[in-house]
Amino acid sequence: MARIAGVDLPRDKRIDIALRYIYGIGPASAREIIKKTGVDPSLRVHKMTEDVIARLRAVIENEYRVEGVLRGEIAMNIKRLIDIGSYRGMRHRRGLPLRGQRTKTNARTRKGPKKTVIGKKKPPTSK
Repeated sequence: MARIAGVDLPRDKRIDIALRYIYGIGPASAREIIKKTGVDPSLRVHKMTEDVIARLRAVIENEYRVEGVLRGEIAMNIKRLIDIGSYRGMRHRRGLPLRGQRTKTNARTRKGPKKTVIGKKKPPTSK
């Protein structure tokens, strides 16, 4: 099993798909890394030699921010927004969506399950 950037790559996947298991590497980055190292994209992880693994590891470590470093950087960016009190920081603090989505309905991913208010009735209207 190949271990790159602290992640065990799945054995039976193609290398271009398996690289996406590393946090911070998506489809475009995976293609770019494969092109730089000269590895065949259809090569399966369990068929890779130590030389190929070393080349991939070298490119990823030297040219990309992945895993812990990237997670820390993102966390610091969010913390900075919260500390300066920006609108986006306030939305992060409250656990609400921060890119202009509606919140009257939907937004359940950010807000969590509904909190039903019990016993709240509308006052009767008089005519």
